[in-house]
Amino acid sequence: MTFEPWMAGLLGLLVGSFLNVCIYRLPQELSLLKPARSFCPACGHGIAWYDNLPVLSYLWLRGRCRHCGARISLRYPAVELLTGILFYSVTALGLPGIYTAKLLVFMAILVTLLFTDLEERFLPDLFTLGGAVVGLIFAWFAPMQLGAVIFFYQGRWGESAASLGEAAFASLFLSGLLYLLGELYYWIRKREGLGLGDVKMLATLGAFLGLQGALFSLAAASLLGCVVGLAYMAWNKKDFANYELPLGSFLSLAGIALTFYFLPSIAPR
Repeated sequence: MTFEPWMAGLLGLLVGSFLNVCIYRLPQELSLLKPARSFCPACGHGIAWYDNLPVLSYLWLRGRCRHCGARISLRYPAVELLTGILFYSVTALGLPGIYTAKLLVFMAILVTLLFTDLEERFLPDLFTLGGAVVGLIFAWFAPMQLGAVIFFYQGRWGESAASLGEAAFASLFLSGLLYLLGELYYWIRKREGLGLGDVKMLATLGAFLGLQGALFSLAAASLLGCVVGLAYMAWNKKDFANYELPLGSFLSLAGIALTFYFLPSIAPR
């Protein structure tokens, strides 16, 4: 049976509902398995299945908990809708199954990191280090176009091994580069400028996008962070010297956009 884009979109809505659980629980170091049912953060009351339908329940309840009336964050339907749209868009590309699966997993990782960093300035290892490992595994089964390692390749490795080498090099090189920049900033300013979560996240981008795609994502995220972040701080009169911008959120947005731009390199046909 062909996996139609509309089916992927519906799946994305359901996956988005689970991602909301991850976004809420992981920063608080709560289990993803217990309690199994979702609960209202305000009153702790378990949420029935009919109040947990993606997007629809939010609209039906008018954005409030059925039991205590507390307002439900708009983030919940936003995550579900965004994941559904991305799953639909990826499947509509008509890529071979393994490449479609790779990009669907990548989109889910980026959506989660986008909102955990935006809300809590937190990038969970489950999705950064775990994402890097998953990206390396996909690099073997869904080979990407060679970039940096092509100078060492010369036909001596198989396609899968060369792709894994490309993903590993991009992951280690870019995360190492960002780590050194963070250390340099600390040496000059005597305070932290980058978190290790951002470093680990760049390893994930390298594993999925390769060197070129991840490098462009870092550049685009930095530019976006400067423009949007500075505008936000100026509008809200934040302290420019001490306000912490969510670089991981900007990396996620850049990674989502550039995945489609660098598609021929990520999923060569």
